[in-house]
Amino acid sequence: MTINKISDYLHTLRLDASAVSADVLEAIPYDRLAPDTWVEIEFPEFTSLCPRTGLPDFGTIAIRYLPDRAVVELKSLKYYFLQYRNCGIFYEQLTPQILNHLVWKLQPLEMEVKARFTSRGGLSSSVVSRYKK
Repeated sequence: MTINKISDYLHTLRLDASAVSADVLEAIPYDRLAPDTWVEIEFPEFTSLCPRTGLPDFGTIAIRYLPDRAVVELKSLKYYFLQYRNCGIFYEQLTPQILNHLVWKLQPLEMEVKARFTSRGGLSSSVVSRYKK
């Protein structure tokens, strides 16, 4: 199989960013007993697809947030992240999309999502998106 045929085949497998649904995320009620209690979550096994080549991108998603009335249920967050596995999306698009989905579901006081991707061709990339109520 030639590289062009492999690339064409990979393009048929991938979904676009609109296929990722925030509905799988579950919010758990949270009583804010201390005003400055931050939640930090790191997912070092994040994968998505390069929208140009269809090749996998590997990275770490780090989430840091100050909850108001809800926290994210971790298993639902993992299932949410797994939706990106077959999704062709640029880093600069997926980071704010993750932030927007989590803010919509949790309504935190503050949140930051940082996507760090492993190097490819000598370049590595990080994208940070922030929200403050």
